[in-house]
Amino acid sequence: MKVIILCGGQGYRLREETEYIPKPMVEIGGRPILWHIMKLYSHYGFNDFILALGYKGDSIRNYFLNYKVYNNDFTISLGKDKNITFYKSNENYNWNVTMVETGEDSMTGFRLKLCGKYIKENNFMLTYGDAVADINIKKLLEFHKKQNTLGTVTGVFPPSRFGDLVVKENLVRHFKEKQADFKKQNPINGGFFVFKKEFLKIIPAEPDCDLEKYPMNVLTGKNQLSIYKHNGFWQCMDTYRDYLYLNKLWKKNPEWKIW
Repeated sequence: MKVIILCGGQGYRLREETEYIPKPMVEIGGRPILWHIMKLYSHYGFNDFILALGYKGDSIRNYFLNYKVYNNDFTISLGKDKNITFYKSNENYNWNVTMVETGEDSMTGFRLKLCGKYIKENNFMLTYGDAVADINIKKLLEFHKKQNTLGTVTGVFPPSRFGDLVVKENLVRHFKEKQADFKKQNPINGGFFVFKKEFLKIIPAEPDCDLEKYPMNVLTGKNQLSIYKHNGFWQCMDTYRDYLYLNKLWKKNPEWKIW
C-alpha cells in the first residue's frame, strides 16, 4: 500500500530552519523529520512511499539519491571509476520512494491529486511531513477498513502550551504543565489519514485546492470521514520551539521511536 507524504510546504513559522531547506528535511537528532515519519510506517511493514515535493524539493531528491552516502561509513577511491565501498550498516534499504513534483505554491489537495496517478490499490495512506507520533499504523488501517468510509483521519490530543494554575484564596497552590484531558478535549487533525482511492475523484485539479477545506467538507457532508482517536504521543514541528522540544526529547525519551 502506498504512503503519500506531503513535503511541499514552505514552513513560514520555522524560518530559522526552513530558509534553505524544506520543513520535512529539518533534523531531529541528526536525521530529517521525514526520515522519522517513514521509519514509523516502515516499522509496520509499509515501505512504498510517494513524496509530494514543492518548496526546495531538490534537497529531498538529493537526500534519497545519496541516501547510502549520508547514512553510512564508506571509503571512496578517487580514481577514474570512483569506486565506493560501504561498510556494514543496520539500515534496511527496502524503501521504495517515488518523488512527485507538485509545484512550489500548490495547496495540499492539489499536491495529493497529482500523486494520485501512482495509486493503484483500493486504499492509500497520507500524512504531513512535519509530525511524529507513536500511532499503531496497522490498527489505524484495520479501523479504516472496518468503518468502510471513504476516509479516516487520526484525531490526536496534544497537551496545551499553557500551564494549569490551581488557585485557592488568591494564592497559587500548584502550577503544572497542562496535560491533555481526553474526556473534555476535542481532538485535532493529526494527519495519518487512510483513504479509498475513489476519494481522489472528489479533489478538483486546481492548484489552490486545500485538502482540509473542500474535499474534507465533501466527505463530512456525506458522513464519509471516520476518526481514529489516538491518545498516545503526537507532536508536530510547526515552530522553532517545537524543533527544540523534539530534539530535546530525542536525547531523553523519544516516544515516537518505536522501531
